[in-house]
Amino acid sequence: MSVDGGAVRLGGEADEPGWEVDPDDEWGVAVIATVGRQLKLRREAVGMRAAEFGAAMGYGEDLVYKIEGGKRIPREEYLDKADEVLRAGGLISATWEDVRKVRYPKSVRALADLEAKAVEIGVYVGLSIHGLLQTPEHARALFEAWQPPYSEEEVERLVEARMARKSIFERSPAPALSFVLEEATLRRRVGGTMGWRQQLEHMLEAGRLRNVTLQVMPTSAGAHPGLDGRIEVLKFADGTAAGRSDGAFNGRPTSDPKQLRILELRYGTIRAQALTPRESLAFIERVLGET
Repeated sequence: MSVDGGAVRLGGEADEPGWEVDPDDEWGVAVIATVGRQLKLRREAVGMRAAEFGAAMGYGEDLVYKIEGGKRIPREEYLDKADEVLRAGGLISATWEDVRKVRYPKSVRALADLEAKAVEIGVYVGLSIHGLLQTPEHARALFEAWQPPYSEEEVERLVEARMARKSIFERSPAPALSFVLEEATLRRRVGGTMGWRQQLEHMLEAGRLRNVTLQVMPTSAGAHPGLDGRIEVLKFADGTAAGRSDGAFNGRPTSDPKQLRILELRYGTIRAQALTPRESLAFIERVLGET
């Protein structure tokens, strides 16, 4: 478990309206296979060959076979067009509700599920801005810098998945979100000057939300318990919790009460050494004004 999540490499063809299926995602594979079979049965029921259907759709025969064979995840516009071509009366379009739930990588979905259940999330991030605070432009620049490089299709899918997680800000009741970021991450001009300014402005907006506490760890603060890497703690409504730290317990997720107390102690110490929320917002405003 990682609150910010890791990027998942997925093969893809940028000119095709779909995503590659993750073979390790059993549920996702089953859902996409079922949708593919439904499309094939409907196409055959109206007497259309794959090539004919592809031409009517505006896509190649190869893509038709990939989607019908459960090898590729169709996008919403593909399903809507198929519904129109096959005169399915909305039945094919309705399958998007199932596809929508599995269109992102398994690890990202698991992460989003954890965040959706949490009533409190506390995170210290040392090397980057946390995913829940990123703008699309910032996230895209990070994925485009990845080595080996992602295809354009992969980048857009990963950006979309990361932005979808931000629905947590719209939850009611809203969870308590606490972030501590290093000063250096605020000064790194990811995405160019304009993208960097937009990212800082976005963090200012997020930091002013009543359920969000945003703090900056200034470089002048010296040593603190987060220098070994990320620390994250999630608490749930039933009283349980989960956490992880790059510098503790081999980086593995934990729900052990003793280990969680250690993570909470470290995170509490980090927050105490960081600038206060008010000072942090003022600091970000000063950095923004330096351009």
